[in-house]
Amino acid sequence: MASQSAKAATIGKQAKSELPAALFSEPYNESLVHEAARADLNARRQGTHSSLTRGEVAMTGAKAWRQKGTGRARVGALSVPHRRGGGNAFATKPRTYTVKVNRKARRKALRAALSVHAARGSVAVLPDGTFSEPATKQAAEGLAKWGGDLPALVVVSGDEAAAAKSFRNLPRVSVVTAEAVGVAEIVGHRSLIASEQALAVLEARAGAVERGGSAEGSDD
Repeated sequence: MASQSAKAATIGKQAKSELPAALFSEPYNESLVHEAARADLNARRQGTHSSLTRGEVAMTGAKAWRQKGTGRARVGALSVPHRRGGGNAFATKPRTYTVKVNRKARRKALRAALSVHAARGSVAVLPDGTFSEPATKQAAEGLAKWGGDLPALVVVSGDEAAAAKSFRNLPRVSVVTAEAVGVAEIVGHRSLIASEQALAVLEARAGAVERGGSAEGSDD
């Protein structure tokens, strides 16, 4: 995986930026990353689907025709699932798809997903102050000069609105804040661009920042 002194390209500059070793040197654990990515995707599902059972459909309770003398088969309620307009045998009802992942496992998965990009050289750093105002042309030129593969994920902090607006209109480029980015987005893109402020937020979320002698983070 990534070495302790891993470096990444810098958008708009020739010099390379050093990546935080605690954030980009985690060995890859496929099952752990899969678990975290699955939890991220499940959390986005609304779970508001709902269909009617045979007891809930608007259907008459009267017998369709008399039991005998018609030459036709016997018939019961018209709300049975195999009849048109009847209810569903196994009706879907609102539910939650949330999957619980332990905090330590989630943090480790986040570090592992980031380390994959560092190991294959598909991560770049966006320096602070690159965008004082939205400039899509400048963002496109910086991305093209770096040469990262698409689709690309741009991670910025919540305070970097100008940078977010600069990248969000580019085709096959997704922009997300460091406070909200998940493992699913990181492993689902071929390249990653992270601002310096975003890296600081990710360090805290991934538990890579030492506070009071122990690794603490805010990714609850």
